[in-house]
Amino acid sequence: MRTRIWASIVVVAFVAPLLAAQVELGAITGIVTDASGAVLPGVTIELTGPETHTVLTNARGEFSIARLSPGEYDVLVTLAGFTSVRVKVVLAGGRTETLAFQMRIGGIQETITVTGHTPIVDAQTSLHRFAGGAGNPGGVVGGVVGGILPGREGFNTEAYDQIEENRFRRVEADPLSTFSIDVDTASYANVRRFITGGMLPPAGAIRIEELVNYFRFDYPQPAANEPFSITTELTPCPWNPRHRLALIGLQGRDPGDREPLPRNLVFLLDVSGSMMPPDKLPLVRTAMRMLTDVLSERDRVAIVVYAGASGLVLPSTTGDHKDRIHQAIAKLEAGGSTNGASGITLAYQVARDNFIVGGVNRVILATDGDFNVGVTNQSELISLIERERESGIFLSVLGVGTGNLKDSTMEKLADKGNGNYSYLDTLHEARKVLVREAGATLDTIAKDVKIQVEFNPREVFAYRLIGYENRLLKNEDFNDDKKDAGEIGAGHSVTALYEVVPVGVKIATSDVDALKYQRETRPTRAASSGELLTVKVRYKAPDGDTSSLLTRVVMNRPATMSANVGFASAVAEFGMVLRGSPESGDASFEAAVARARRFRGRDNEGYRSEFIVLAERASLLRQNDGSRQSRR
Repeated sequence: MRTRIWASIVVVAFVAPLLAAQVELGAITGIVTDASGAVLPGVTIELTGPETHTVLTNARGEFSIARLSPGEYDVLVTLAGFTSVRVKVVLAGGRTETLAFQMRIGGIQETITVTGHTPIVDAQTSLHRFAGGAGNPGGVVGGVVGGILPGREGFNTEAYDQIEENRFRRVEADPLSTFSIDVDTASYANVRRFITGGMLPPAGAIRIEELVNYFRFDYPQPAANEPFSITTELTPCPWNPRHRLALIGLQGRDPGDREPLPRNLVFLLDVSGSMMPPDKLPLVRTAMRMLTDVLSERDRVAIVVYAGASGLVLPSTTGDHKDRIHQAIAKLEAGGSTNGASGITLAYQVARDNFIVGGVNRVILATDGDFNVGVTNQSELISLIERERESGIFLSVLGVGTGNLKDSTMEKLADKGNGNYSYLDTLHEARKVLVREAGATLDTIAKDVKIQVEFNPREVFAYRLIGYENRLLKNEDFNDDKKDAGEIGAGHSVTALYEVVPVGVKIATSDVDALKYQRETRPTRAASSGELLTVKVRYKAPDGDTSSLLTRVVMNRPATMSANVGFASAVAEFGMVLRGSPESGDASFEAAVARARRFRGRDNEGYRSEFIVLAERASLLRQNDGSRQSRR
């Protein structure tokens, strides 16, 4: 039977004996692909009817919802960048409907074919195949976003740097706090991949500043002669009311209706054998197709690959030749060993040969981080990238896949290349990074952005910076224009949080013996002004060598919690509980969720609502882990 509707749907089923205990329940399973047949991970499947469920497709584009009451269900399939698909399914007791959706960018094939039913006993086997096992509450099997879960099956060589969490510092001994801004978002997407897949992430994967900076906040636009604005707020600390929480927010200038800068992009793609799984090179291919569709004739794109030897798959081509670009993308296949260094050299050469003065010149490396042939010494790779960035060509890194993700290596490469590090756990995330927020990702408006905060000893006993552990700088680095720091893109926001202990509130800190040859410094007149702290920000123009300075003062006047502090603190609290932070006080997943709900605010893209669901899932996983530990 064939009927015209919003998608190409194939319902395939087979007849087999039913188990008596399962006759009354059914299941809906399926797979989602794009027009080329490539599977689509991270697609949202919303089911409404006798029951309501929401799941995501896994790395193989599969989804499954089990133990459903019979009846008519409305199935809504959505993914940013694709036209939504909706279909009605009548589910009989003890049956499984297996659906196949084909989604299109800008158009949907409109056919449906129904051929039968599958017994629920067969569906249970499929559920284990989709989800990597049983144990999901409520019979809902959410797809493993990102493929094989670390530690579940296969050989896991994922690598994360150890994070030595910032502790409280006494102002009397250490009044200055200096760090480089961080606009990477990889940690949030990677944490989401773990939690969505039914696992709590390792502590080294949780960088709290990247969790917070995944979200945009309602900061004002900068003054006419500044690339970004500075917002400061002070409020009681949610997880320790005797403390204060200070927010520092930077807002990059929104390009508005200004025509985007022309872009000279060189994709450097790892096509080694480790990139074969669908959550790796196939995901990157689909993401590149989405980017190609928004390129203009002012833009240029080239594709360099590496796998044993590097090669130019697509010479630098203007964005109006979309067919040529799409053909090159379609030919990309994985296989071979990895020689990342030679590929990087060729990619930078192509970028230099097509350099656009006053435009965006960037190499975009997409890899699982497995540099296992050729120059593998990390310091040599970093030196190579540091030399190249001086020419005005920056490096961004897109991490993909599971099982051998080299998170620590990719973060360092992007940091030294004046670029961003993003992790693509779904096609939805790829569209966010490469299309929706391309300005913030690719168009740098200020580089080497450093923040230095001076605390007033008359008002502050101690403080700690929440996150940014691998972005800390020496105090003398703040005025050193040779010292590299972070970048801000067009429309980007950056948020930092300090937990502040007022004078008179005692906490345990590390003390040192009294000095023998010096006396304690005496406070200046400004210490009696009621100022809590002073924020100083240094930055350079994207093509500049000399920094400029901006300064803001924060008075010791705590205010009612705003939406910005409310949601940012909820994300930070979630990260602290997830890490098991020794400084988390009364923090909890439940408190973070409640505050995130209260201060969710505008959420046009659904990112904040997704965070709330993520925090709730993490709470359940922690409870389940605790239950398993107690039974041992």
